[in-house]
Amino acid sequence: MRISVFRKAHFNAAHRLYNPNWSEEKNREVFGLCSNEYYHGHNYELEVKVTGEIDPETGFLINLNDLKQLIKEYVEHRYDHKNLNIEVEEFKNLNPTAENICYMIWKNLRPHLDKKYDLAVRLYETPRNFVEFPGS
Repeated sequence: MRISVFRKAHFNAAHRLYNPNWSEEKNREVFGLCSNEYYHGHNYELEVKVTGEIDPETGFLINLNDLKQLIKEYVEHRYDHKNLNIEVEEFKNLNPTAENICYMIWKNLRPHLDKKYDLAVRLYETPRNFVEFPGS
């Protein structure tokens, strides 16, 4: 029987949506206020979904404390209270849109989970704007 467990997390980060190949005018046209040269921030809410088979010995799919520690190490410590454009290496040349942040969170977590698990990540930039990467 396949089942999914979820772990929620939270981090605060600043970013600027900006394409360096475009003029300031085009960036403002496409990204609006999110292209503010002085950056802006979000209180991101994260849901990490792990799917697989229940371990018959423990009754767990995965130990949620282990998942909590992975999220803390590879997401919260990496992104919380950071300017994503400046302080986080993967966004130095990648526009830190919600879509790209979500995918990078998945990419940062995936190598640290056993391959027997499927992994999906959902990221809320605001309560009404969120993205999901279901894995590949």
